[in-house]
Amino acid sequence: MGLPVHWRADYAGWLIDQYHQGHGAHVVTLNAEMAMQADQNPALRQVILNAELVIPDGAGVVLYFRTKGQHIQRAPGIELAAAVLNYLSSQETVFMYGGVPGVAHRAALYWQHQVAGLKVLGTQHGYLGPNDQPEFLHQLEQLQPSVILVGMGVPRQELWIRDHRYLCPNSIWIGVGGSFDIWAGVKTRAPEWMCDNHLEWLYRLYKEPWRWRRMLALPHFAWRSLTYSAR
Repeated sequence: MGLPVHWRADYAGWLIDQYHQGHGAHVVTLNAEMAMQADQNPALRQVILNAELVIPDGAGVVLYFRTKGQHIQRAPGIELAAAVLNYLSSQETVFMYGGVPGVAHRAALYWQHQVAGLKVLGTQHGYLGPNDQPEFLHQLEQLQPSVILVGMGVPRQELWIRDHRYLCPNSIWIGVGGSFDIWAGVKTRAPEWMCDNHLEWLYRLYKEPWRWRRMLALPHFAWRSLTYSAR
């Protein structure tokens, strides 16, 4: 189950440079659904505005910018995270947090097979109870990983990163959504031709029909984009 690691823009290189200069970063992978959530959630909106890097994860965001004359390319968050992991040297480390029990661990094993010498300092599922959180947070603070991947879904992962960045201020924090599930082999990503044609959302809807309510954000985003342009 190989994943492409070629990159359209060197976001990964920029992030690693930031880390080497002693600057942490929060990466937000923006799509239409997140944009519409942020329209109703001031806290999420502020997290997006404050992030050091916001990449165009969704086709809707790409099309919006193209209507403004900015021909950006889609940058899926799962590919950015993969590129960052491939950039890491033997001196740099990663921690994976989120998902159901066992998934982050399997995702870490997958990447250790993909990248020789990759140092995974640890993994932790995302179902910790309130009494277990302090010990986990203390562990994270002691480890100080170079990269922290958080897979808890939107907006939970963005707000969690906001609240806990102070523990590892020089780290690269990336919200990766369901990427752990794909790396662990629990779920599959859309075929490459669908990804290349901005149809990954359709594949997710086919595999998970219950998502249809969430997919309503796409036409709403398109309408808001048009009315915003009119103003």
